[in-house]
Amino acid sequence: MSGSTTLSSDLLTMLRNKATSLRIESVRATTEAGSGHPTSCCSAADIVATLFFHVMRYDPKQPRHPNRDRFILSKGHAAPLLYAAWAEAGLFPKSELLTLRLLRSDLEGHPTPRLSFVDVATGSLGQGLAAGVGMALNAKYLDRSDYRTYVVLGDGESVEGSVWEAVEIARQHQLDNLCAIVDINRLGQSDPTMLQHDLEAYRARWSGFGWHAIVVDGHDIAALVQAFGEAVATKGRPTVLLAKTLKGKGISFIQDKPDWHGKPLKKGEEADRAIAELSQQFVSGNGAAPVIPSPTLAKKEEAGRKTLAAPSYKIGDMVATREAFGVALQALGEADPSVVALDADVKNSTYTDKFGKQFPSRFFENFIAEQNMIGAAVGLSTCGKVPFAATFAAFLTRAYDFIRMAAISQANVKLVGTHVGVSIGEDGASQMGLEDLAMMAAQPGVTVLYPSDGTSMYRLVEAAARQSGMVYLRAGRPKSPVIYGPDEPFSIGGSKVLRKSQQDQVTIVAAGVTLCEALKAHDQLKAQGIQTRVVDLYSVVPVDRATLADCAHATQKRVVTVEDHYAHGGLGDAVLGALSNEGVRVTKLAVRDIPRSGKPDELIDHFGIGVRSIVQAVKDLLKL
Repeated sequence: MSGSTTLSSDLLTMLRNKATSLRIESVRATTEAGSGHPTSCCSAADIVATLFFHVMRYDPKQPRHPNRDRFILSKGHAAPLLYAAWAEAGLFPKSELLTLRLLRSDLEGHPTPRLSFVDVATGSLGQGLAAGVGMALNAKYLDRSDYRTYVVLGDGESVEGSVWEAVEIARQHQLDNLCAIVDINRLGQSDPTMLQHDLEAYRARWSGFGWHAIVVDGHDIAALVQAFGEAVATKGRPTVLLAKTLKGKGISFIQDKPDWHGKPLKKGEEADRAIAELSQQFVSGNGAAPVIPSPTLAKKEEAGRKTLAAPSYKIGDMVATREAFGVALQALGEADPSVVALDADVKNSTYTDKFGKQFPSRFFENFIAEQNMIGAAVGLSTCGKVPFAATFAAFLTRAYDFIRMAAISQANVKLVGTHVGVSIGEDGASQMGLEDLAMMAAQPGVTVLYPSDGTSMYRLVEAAARQSGMVYLRAGRPKSPVIYGPDEPFSIGGSKVLRKSQQDQVTIVAAGVTLCEALKAHDQLKAQGIQTRVVDLYSVVPVDRATLADCAHATQKRVVTVEDHYAHGGLGDAVLGALSNEGVRVTKLAVRDIPRSGKPDELIDHFGIGVRSIVQAVKDLLKL
């Protein structure tokens, strides 16, 4: 933060005029677009002007300067305000603001990292603070950098439970380099907010969560500067500015009026009137020239990556793939200092505790807060880290909106879901990840991997770390036999043909725990004179289309898929999609009912994905 918290009259004039300019440009852009949220921009304009032209340290010509202060607009619908601030700072011409929401423009309705000055996509409310937690964790505990992270939230979004997950974790990790600003403009989309302008209630809530809470007039720039200075001086806990504002501030006929959320001003008299009124609010005089504080230059020596040693497993060893993940992650931590891990209070089940014990400064406990874990991982990834976030696959469903937004951000995060399928056994349906392949494969640009033994998991953890973008690794609970030698290579987009002959009549495609069932079925069928080909489809997305097609044609276009997953959207559908133009008959074996508790082996058999069902499916297919 630059200078004193006491403002000269010239500096105050400059900041007030900057805020007015931001309001005018937001109105112009949304009016030209014919859509957008000008009232939400106007309420936060004084906050953003104070941050961008007095408080934050950044380089307007180098938006991704490594030691810049970070800014996240969690209330992403106020994107025109953010764009106007960067144009005002000189990054691009103001004329480009009039391309808002056009197909040819990267100035989208909500911010995405297509823009050089946006780190994470926002717009699905309640996610910005979690990403800010990740950025602040990086500065305080990993890079030991002095940059600060600022997150502007709306008062409506502060009802989101994910916000309070982030609030808890930020307090737990004593993130005194994190400053949240809540734009309390009283009005939501369809109704007034719960607390409206009850600032004392807001203060009590945030203070009760251990934050240093400052109530401030969000349109008093001198008070904002003072509050930001107080935030910098606060040590040992994060700070929140609870800024009382008015929606549509500065435009008398819409200011603090309901039913204006997400409505642009109409071209002509309405917009002209608003801009004329705002223009009258410019303060006369030259004012001070804006001096944006520069970030400090902190060069770090980058340690090179090392290649992982081969896994120590021998063929026939009994190893759970979740345990192999923990072993591989620990080895990866030794080989690559950019790798970090995040947990949601299940580290002794996902085996991330191995990494945590060896690299405690690179391990972040999120407790039972899966949404924050994913959001913080995204924030860490923007700082050049390679985060692995692991929990039970079933519990990733509650963080799915964060996963969706991480995909929009094209975030370089690695997610690991353990305890998948009915094969977890007695814990029952609530703990069984049976939809995870479908939900991960639905997001564009996400790599989905399903290793079947300890060796393949070990190798694919390393491949995931090297793969750019989001990767999902599916890991099972039970121990299963190692079927690959330690030097067996695994590549993303590949598969393995484990059983093959010139007389094969049916191809069986499996992965994970069902691969062992498929191999047993192969042996039983062979004893009965029926030859089958067995494919380990460990890469679900991208899928090995060529190998699948070759195998299908070699077996008279007969394919059986088997998976410990619900029938829709999993491995079977990946195979169907790959072979859709091949005229292949595919029989899908999958879990088709809500499961229940039981022994793993009996559940696999009962729900139709075991040896008995595979053998029968092959025979039935041969009858057709």
